Order: sequence, then structure tokens, then C-alpha cells
Amino acid sequence: MNPGDEQGYDTDERYGGTGQTRTRLPGDEDTYDTARRSMRPSRSLITVVGVVVLLIAAIAFANQNTDTPDNPSDARGPAASPTSPTGTAPVDTSTSGIPTGHPQTKQGAESAAANYTVVMGSPEMFEAERRGTIVDALYDIDAERAKQLDKAYSSPELLSRIGLTTEGKAPDGQTFVSRFVPVGTKVEKFGSDQATVAVWYSSLFGLAGENSRNPVTESWYTTTYQLKWQGDWKIADWEQVDGPVPVRGDQKASSADDMAESVTSFGGFTYAR
Repeated sequence: MNPGDEQGYDTDERYGGTGQTRTRLPGDEDTYDTARRSMRPSRSLITVVGVVVLLIAAIAFANQNTDTPDNPSDARGPAASPTSPTGTAPVDTSTSGIPTGHPQTKQGAESAAANYTVVMGSPEMFEAERRGTIVDALYDIDAERAKQLDKAYSSPELLSRIGLTTEGKAPDGQTFVSRFVPVGTKVEKFGSDQATVAVWYSSLFGLAGENSRNPVTESWYTTTYQLKWQGDWKIADWEQVDGPVPVRGDQKASSADDMAESVTSFGGFTYAR
């Protein structure tokens, strides 16, 4: 499930794609511009301003949200964003460790799209056996895109480019990092048996370890899924684009060891409203 031209791949040009959707793995990002960096305020100033903004926001929130579930207020202001929590219980079932059983509702379609993004961005997609299980669980059985995935992910050219073995494993002494973190979802179209849902997410991708030629980098993407209802929401097709990309902060990048330790000790999440 998301990539730059140097380290990525394109299902259309290299793997007989449909000519509609470009699929890439996270690649290198531009370095800081020296002039822009010199114009930035100091970190201490940014911290002070950030604290003040948070305090103002907290006060405003406390003053506005005085209603309770038993005493709702009609003066809440603008409607909640599409991914605000609703209080509805999330999915509590899974198939081979993959969240399943999403309801046939807008919220269910959003949760399915977010969950599927997480799974599609996992290292398991590079392991042939596990990839087959994932595709069977997530995709419409007639989806042409599902048929393209195995060929794309198992390509020796791709695996070599990102530094993995032909079995999709990291070299000795290195840790393969591939994790997608959804930030929000948006329902663009919805019907009883079809839905179009966009997922905005951050991607961590690369090899953490000494002498890695592909260090872990962060990228931002939006993937729009065409979903069909088949007892659960299934992916019929999808399209990925870059961004929106936030301005990078002044935090120092962590060491390869810290990154490898963190990605193995901090587990991922199941996403549902």
C-alpha cells in the first residue's frame, strides 16, 4: 500500500500498467535551501510561539465544548471534519491479521481505506507469500490492479534498487523500514455498494543500519481508493499523488540505530473512527 523516481517504480511504464496510475516507493527528498534556512526564526522562538498557540487553542476548545452526549449543544460551530472520531466502535475482527468487517457506511469506507493504506505500506508487501494473503483480503477479485502488484513488488530490479534481497528481506545488519501513517481521510463519493475515499498519509521508507545506501526518509502522499462492497469494502482501483507536503522543521535526523530500534519497538495501529 505510500515514492521518487530514483528509488521507486512505475507500474504503468515498467510493468504493463493501465496508463492511469503511477505507483512509487518513497525516494529521496530535497535538502534544505541555505537561504531559506537563514531566514527562519530560532527554535526557541518557534517553541514559545507554539506553546502560546496551543494555550489559546486549548482555552477556546474548553469554552466551546461544554455539551455532553446527554446534553448536546446546537452551537458547536462548523461541522466536524470528515475524520473526527464518532464514538462508534471500530472493527474488532481480522483476517490473517488484517482488519476486516468494516460496516457498509461512509465511516466504514473511511476506516477500510485507512486500514488498507497501513497494510499496503507494510514490509510484508515485499514478501511473496504474505503479499498474496494481503491482496486476497483487500482487493476485489476482479481488480486488474491486484494482478499487477505481485509482478511489481517481486521485480528483481526494484528489490535491488531499494537494497533488499530477492526474498524481500533486508541485508544482514540492516532493518527494512516501510510504514504508512494516515493523517486523515475524505469521502469523495459514496453509494450503497461503491465508495471513493482519499487517504492522506506520511510514509517512512528505507534501510536503517550501518553503510545503508538508502537511509530512511519521510514522504507525504494521498491515495484515492475506488472501493466496492463485497461483504466488506474491497479495493477495485486506486491512484496515488504527492502531498500535501508540510514544511520541514528544524529537528535533527536520528541515527540509523535509533531509527531501527524505534521501528521495531513501536508497533503500528489499526485505524478506524
